[in-house]
Amino acid sequence: MAPIQQTVTRLRYEVAGARRLSSYLTALALTIGGLGFLLAGLSTFAGVNLLPFTDIVGNPQFNKFPQGAVLSAYGALGSLFALYYWLTIFLNVGAGYNEFDKKSGKVTIYRSGFLGKDRHVNIQYPLNMIQGIRVVLKDGLNPRRLIYLKVKGKGDIRLSGVEQPPTLTVLEEQAATMAQFLGVSIEGI
Repeated sequence: MAPIQQTVTRLRYEVAGARRLSSYLTALALTIGGLGFLLAGLSTFAGVNLLPFTDIVGNPQFNKFPQGAVLSAYGALGSLFALYYWLTIFLNVGAGYNEFDKKSGKVTIYRSGFLGKDRHVNIQYPLNMIQGIRVVLKDGLNPRRLIYLKVKGKGDIRLSGVEQPPTLTVLEEQAATMAQFLGVSIEGI
């Protein structure tokens, strides 16, 4: 979340969405696995090997019930999850920006979502409602390094994306730049 554009009156950070390598790899694995299980299950019902280089039909361990039915169910579920991941990647869910504009006197937080009436989330607050910047640091097996915007009467709003947690130096630099630009304090560092 490096500042894409910074001027005297405007600071803007782009936020990465679902189009990340990990999402592509997960979607690919679910697609291959789901289709493999589905074709294996359907092979038992059709009596024809739908998967190349296999002998499911001739194997006495694979019957229509329960093995074929279970393989088909797992394959259908895996394929549905794969479809969900590909749709998430196609729509780039979570992508957006955080913009602080002194000229207009507003903070804009924009994110894209799934299809529907709330496809685009666009939240705006006046700069005078901003109380501060809060940083959350948690190390361990599942590290968290997040930046929140403290807004009067609204609580904390997450500014960080869902990508890999940034290094401590990058996080501190971002939080300090935002706090200095807004003229507010930083909590948590």
